[in-house]
Amino acid sequence: MAAAQVQRMSRLMVKTLRDDPADAETLSHKLLVRAGYVRRNAAGIWTWLPLGKKVLDNISNVVREEMDAIGAQEVLLPALLPKEAYEASGRWEEYGDLLFRLKDRKGADYLLGPTHEEIFTQTVKDQCTSYKDLPVMLYQIQTKYRDEARPRSGVLRGREFQMKDSYSFDTTDEGLAESYALHRAAYQKIFARLGLDYRIVSAVSGAMGGSASEEFLAPAAAGEDTFVDCPACEYAANTEAVTFVATAADASGVGPVEELDTPDTPTIESLAAHLGVPASATLKNLLVKVDGEIVAVGVPGDREVDLGKLGEHLAPAVVELVTAEDFADRPDLVRGYVGPQGLEKVRYIADPRVAPGTAWVTGANKADTHARSVVCGRDFEVDDYLDVVVVEEGDPCPACGAGLRLDRAIEIGHIFQLGRKYADTFQLDVLGQQGKPVRVTMGSYGIGISRAVAALAEQTADEHGLCWPAEIAPADVHVVAAGKALQTEVALEAASALSEAGLRVLVDDRAGVSPGVKFTDAELLGVPKILVVGRRAAEGVVELKDRRTGEREELPLQEAVSRLRG
Repeated sequence: MAAAQVQRMSRLMVKTLRDDPADAETLSHKLLVRAGYVRRNAAGIWTWLPLGKKVLDNISNVVREEMDAIGAQEVLLPALLPKEAYEASGRWEEYGDLLFRLKDRKGADYLLGPTHEEIFTQTVKDQCTSYKDLPVMLYQIQTKYRDEARPRSGVLRGREFQMKDSYSFDTTDEGLAESYALHRAAYQKIFARLGLDYRIVSAVSGAMGGSASEEFLAPAAAGEDTFVDCPACEYAANTEAVTFVATAADASGVGPVEELDTPDTPTIESLAAHLGVPASATLKNLLVKVDGEIVAVGVPGDREVDLGKLGEHLAPAVVELVTAEDFADRPDLVRGYVGPQGLEKVRYIADPRVAPGTAWVTGANKADTHARSVVCGRDFEVDDYLDVVVVEEGDPCPACGAGLRLDRAIEIGHIFQLGRKYADTFQLDVLGQQGKPVRVTMGSYGIGISRAVAALAEQTADEHGLCWPAEIAPADVHVVAAGKALQTEVALEAASALSEAGLRVLVDDRAGVSPGVKFTDAELLGVPKILVVGRRAAEGVVELKDRRTGEREELPLQEAVSRLRG
């Protein structure tokens, strides 16, 4: 067995900090900086220092092994990409300000790649011409770029980040389903090996396009994704993918529309108080612009419109709120008193809770006036039903009806059945078995490598510092020389013996550093096992500590080495 590396802290570029960085808000941000794993260069741009780079590489190695195991082939595409491919797919515009755009000295447009569907499609079009060349799965581990407006949380949301993206190419939908299933199973193995607690949830495809879509989420307080799960069944979904099924109501007993004098009640709260009715009995009508066209969105008055969810439903169209100028241009739209009945030249979108037969109190399209007994399907029609409300704790599970739970999580992976979206754009065909062209169907599969580092830190750290799972840690054993020359000599001998056994060793042999500082650093750095060579070194006795459990035991050095060898 080849000897593993021994890292001596007397020579290692690592500078630990006692205090949290002033700008750090999340646990992972604080600890990765304090432990000397990363260093900030600019907003959303980070340097991976030696220990951090080892953790990053260890995650990449796990991902690489599991991707290779399903037959995927590793490639490396450029990060600097010409505009034309993304213009052809429409994403040059769809990505908006998130895209890093630049020009070369000749004035040609380029971008820094956020994802590589277009370029992988072109690569396969160039290399694969027959059904015999497929199926094929390709992947890369590479730096990606997104011009985040507010990069934050350390490496969790950066403008430059490490990602594994892979793509499958098949001639049939059944083949795509098989490739998707292979990736899904591989992701489960990857995240299990990484030691991550995760959930697989239904998701929306967004700018990626395609149909079937699932996210792998790591529950964490620092998470920027909200997801739901059901305590009564296995249902779980990103809040943007939660659906609500409503049934039509019986409006036969509802009287005709009645207009009400409601001065100074432009909000749901003021209207409900004025009439003495619950907010849930009112109909809220939010006006937005969709690619410049005014659209009304109706939801029950006690619910809020999820603009992100609305945007996902209407993508790639641009959704924005109407302005005072828009109201000035449309005097028929009375601010604070809009109702769906009688609206002209306005598309009306409603949440499924605004079901046919439901009766509402809503605006009468007159200043200081509302209308009662306005019935959906009788007094107004819905052009499109979309799930657009902000999901709340206790909302009914779409699968079984039980109350849903809300939780925060970090997105660590996302898989898509893209179908033929990009194959159609770039006319990716191969010669089929019948001698005729066959349009290829694709899948896209991503894992955030650098995000996984942060997610692991969030999930596994304790009050003392980082606490890495064994396969991901920068070393297997942290040997601490807690004393003078003798302890340092014994510590280096122990490190050498462990290295010969194939264990990766970090040894704290720093001179002039107190045992207390070394112990604190050992807990902060988070290596799974800590071997302390201290006051009983002359007797050949050391202390072996488990970083996660805190259990410690004094035992002869050779026995400790044998135990660590396994």
